[in-house]
Amino acid sequence: MTRKFSGPELVVATHNQGKLAEISEMLRGRNIKLYAASDFGLESPPETGTTFIENSLLKARFVASATGKIALADDSGICVDALGGAPGVYTADWAEEPGARDFNYAMKKIHDGIGNDPDRRAHFVSVLTLCWPDGHCETVEGFAHGKIIWPPRGQHGHGCDPVFMPDGYDITYAEMAAAEKNRISHRAEAFRKMIDKCFR
Repeated sequence: MTRKFSGPELVVATHNQGKLAEISEMLRGRNIKLYAASDFGLESPPETGTTFIENSLLKARFVASATGKIALADDSGICVDALGGAPGVYTADWAEEPGARDFNYAMKKIHDGIGNDPDRRAHFVSVLTLCWPDGHCETVEGFAHGKIIWPPRGQHGHGCDPVFMPDGYDITYAEMAAAEKNRISHRAEAFRKMIDKCFR
């Protein structure tokens, strides 16, 4: 049976400030005090899952257990058709360079991997998990379809936003105002589903 969110506090299981800002904006107007996992001195747990759902559940359960509060986790990434769905759950790993996380490096790796393949289709995935300290979890998925463009365009957003142009648009995620991206993105779709499922 679906469990509804109730309570004044929610811990977002992320250290990604761009992701935290998007989630905060999507919950605006609700009387919920948001915390980040970093507010409790928590490091990110190893993401050992092989699917977005597994990693989202892993992060939400870890933070809920560690804080004793309801936790919300997002696991997301970009899946490129010409790369057989890669980088997928390993999107953040593709950005890893010694001592830093550099998404310019990840975007170049995607571009180089596609090469001359005319198939530029790609989609973003977002899996949101709401987890209670007793281990109960509710999970939803959101998707946004589009294509990879090159060179990167735009200064907004985060991650691989500068190379992703959603279907029906001639601008990238990174060229959109935050309000527009938050209306049409993969995370926005997942959020609408989560709000309908657990916050109404």
